[in-house]
Amino acid sequence: MAEHRQSKKRRYLTWTVAGAAVVAGAGIAAQTSMAATTWPAQKTFTGHAFDTCAAPSLNAMKAWHTGFYGAAAVYVGGRNRGCAQPNLTASWVKSVSSLGYKLIPIYVGAQPPCQSGSNPEQLTASTAASLGTSDASDAVAKAAALGMKAGSPVYLDMEPYDITNKSCNDAVLTYVRAFDKQLHAKTYRAGFYGFTSSSAKAVATAADKTDLPGNLWYALWDKQYTTTADWPWGSGQYTNHSRGHQYMVNSKETRNGYTITVDRDAWDGPVAITG
Repeated sequence: MAEHRQSKKRRYLTWTVAGAAVVAGAGIAAQTSMAATTWPAQKTFTGHAFDTCAAPSLNAMKAWHTGFYGAAAVYVGGRNRGCAQPNLTASWVKSVSSLGYKLIPIYVGAQPPCQSGSNPEQLTASTAASLGTSDASDAVAKAAALGMKAGSPVYLDMEPYDITNKSCNDAVLTYVRAFDKQLHAKTYRAGFYGFTSSSAKAVATAADKTDLPGNLWYALWDKQYTTTADWPWGSGQYTNHSRGHQYMVNSKETRNGYTITVDRDAWDGPVAITG
């Protein structure tokens, strides 16, 4: 998924650092600031999902609706989003949802101060909290404008960085907590996309779980379609439909005449509430 937000040059620089069901309340144990609000029942999906840089055309989505992929991740916003999204509109969301697709909203927010390469938005220790709050407000506005309702998740994308750099890691976690707290204030669920060797590890192993995301989408490119067999942390973490696994990248696939290069995901977690 990293390639969807960065040029190949920036991608490699970054690497050097290191069926559906509806259920209520799944995956919110770690989301401490959610307790005071009456939450809509979340929608979850279990099955094959894909993510790609730009949302495909509606015709392509129709052609790809063969029964293999049941969900698609879409980049709803963020200053570090790597692709324009000419197809991603409220009408597109309504149409693909009516086809039966579940949608996974991604927001590419501020990136770490110690991350290799350059980013349009980069957090610092002094700006982490305020940026987290403002970016979350923007993420909710973008998702809502697309027809993704309250109770939907937003997955914050954090690319790899040196998590042994304590000041950098502390700043990232401050940003993530502020982002998640603001999501919860606006009645959206918090998810996180990161790498098992760095950004996802920082969240999964943090001693203080306050305001950290209750849903974790981990990048581990081992080509294993699973959210359990290769789960690298405690078996009791992120249970009850709270995991996604990006297991393969740059998979060039053709279905009914439409070729798209996608990353493959094993999904067992929340998806957007639409319709």
